[in-house]
Amino acid sequence: METCWEEAGWERLAPGVARRRLPEWDETVGVVVGRTDILVVDTGATLRAGAELRALITRLTGRRPTRIALTHPHFDHVLGSAAFAGCEVYGATGMDELLRRERETLREDAIRHGVERNAATEAVDHLVGPHHLVSGELTLDLGERQVLLANVGPGHTAHDLAVLVPGRPEVVFCGDLVEESGTPQAGPDAIPGRWPAALDRLLALGGPDARYVPGHGSVVDAGFVRAQRDELAARFGVSL
Repeated sequence: METCWEEAGWERLAPGVARRRLPEWDETVGVVVGRTDILVVDTGATLRAGAELRALITRLTGRRPTRIALTHPHFDHVLGSAAFAGCEVYGATGMDELLRRERETLREDAIRHGVERNAATEAVDHLVGPHHLVSGELTLDLGERQVLLANVGPGHTAHDLAVLVPGRPEVVFCGDLVEESGTPQAGPDAIPGRWPAALDRLLALGGPDARYVPGHGSVVDAGFVRAQRDELAARFGVSL
């Protein structure tokens, strides 16, 4: 089964845990397979991307995804969510209100970054926000596997959620708090002064031996995350 995942373009991170870098915006999506539930981490930038992702996971596992964790409210990580009908969606506290309030901003941001206008409008019109909000930490039981959702922000946005998958190795899905393929992007909704502290919380969550999965780019280690924390602190004048 692991070979099938790799042949389908996924990178195996641990038993039952994989991720894929999607084309166009190079955003990472993840999957965690338990005995009774399947968790998807982020859903891509369009309904088509989300539908393709759901179909592929269903084919590879023989089961439909049942839960979604959204790492933050940017278009390339959330707009595929409506393709996962029936899934329970999790996000950081306040993300539901932001997605309701800022739908037009989200649509325009997607179009500005290259999503076709009709596709962006369709995805925003059908957007599914979080049903469950995480203010601290929340443990999900996927059936003989537990996953921890942690509200480690603010930083990249006001609503940054990390996903810890215990095991050997432990895997941490970081969203765009960590980026490997380029300099972390600080848009108008970033909170730069608190970003380094968010990375400290991320490192405390995963520990020194975890595999850290950035929102864009290759999987990194704790040393990379610490170095990026230091770079962000220097960039934004934050004392460590």
